Amino acid sequence: MKEDGVVRLEHGSGGALSRDLVESVIYPVLASDAYPELSDASPLSFGSELLLTTDGYVVDPPFFPGGDIGTLCVFGTCNDLAVCGARVLSLSLAMIVEEGFPISQLQRALVSAADSAREAGARIVTGDTKVVPRGKGGGLFMTTAGVGARVFPHRLSPSMVRPGDAVIVSGPLGAHGITILAARESLPVGDNLRSDAACLYPIASALFPLGESLRFMRDATRGGVAAVLNEAVRGATWGIEVEEDEFPVDPDVRAVCDLLGLNPLEIANEGVLVAFVAEQAAEKALDALRSFPLGRQARLVGKVTASNPGAVIMITSIGGKRLMDFPRGLLLPRIC
Repeated sequence: MKEDGVVRLEHGSGGALSRDLVESVIYPVLASDAYPELSDASPLSFGSELLLTTDGYVVDPPFFPGGDIGTLCVFGTCNDLAVCGARVLSLSLAMIVEEGFPISQLQRALVSAADSAREAGARIVTGDTKVVPRGKGGGLFMTTAGVGARVFPHRLSPSMVRPGDAVIVSGPLGAHGITILAARESLPVGDNLRSDAACLYPIASALFPLGESLRFMRDATRGGVAAVLNEAVRGATWGIEVEEDEFPVDPDVRAVCDLLGLNPLEIANEGVLVAFVAEQAAEKALDALRSFPLGRQARLVGKVTASNPGAVIMITSIGGKRLMDFPRGLLLPRIC
């Protein structure tokens, strides 16, 4: 990335430019012994059993079928801890409110955040509020930070993945991103679209008994599953091979994606995780996920291979093979 360049909206889409911004500009400045690799959450200090994560939410519109910005800011932070093997304890909540934003809507978002925190078993213990001039703040932005207690004792990292491991997704793809798009653009696509925003800790923790057979997890938010798989394989000595027909997608979501020329594997989710597990543990992992309503449609979508290192290869519906790269271009801005 050129140092004299400028940030573009595409840098926040979760695709290739997002990753470039993080790896080339942000992380080199912040990397340290306490922050040795890019992760959804990191220990408060070396060897600590407490993990910390933080996230900002700029979703447009802030209220949508299946949730709102308050739901997202709590569940999103709890999920980042969950896929790192931790159970959320406490949250902070900061708000940037634009002048003119209705107080009734602010209260609605706060009630959703409080209800979601109770559902996740967390406490919101501190926060901050700032107001910016009309036209300068996008309505309502929320930022949460979460502290969680490590529950899973083993390391979860792409570095733990081995050839032969299974790749699993916990549920149908693309519901959140397509719901936001439909609400934002008032698309006449029916009333069945709903965000999948949910707390992932119950299904993530159901995989913890796998022990070291559970290699790595990530929640598939911006950039969708395509971004997660490409982030995992980046710089690795192994590759990933997935089957297009194995990815679960609800019919309404697929219909809208087909209509608009979108790929559901590149669309944001807020209630789906991707898990890499040892081959012999795959069926046990699927059984554990499917015992929850949220994981009922969990699928084995592919495997880790010794061939094609550093690449994700898709076996298409007609039996061909193609490279599945990072999402590129402007996908869906302000999606979470």
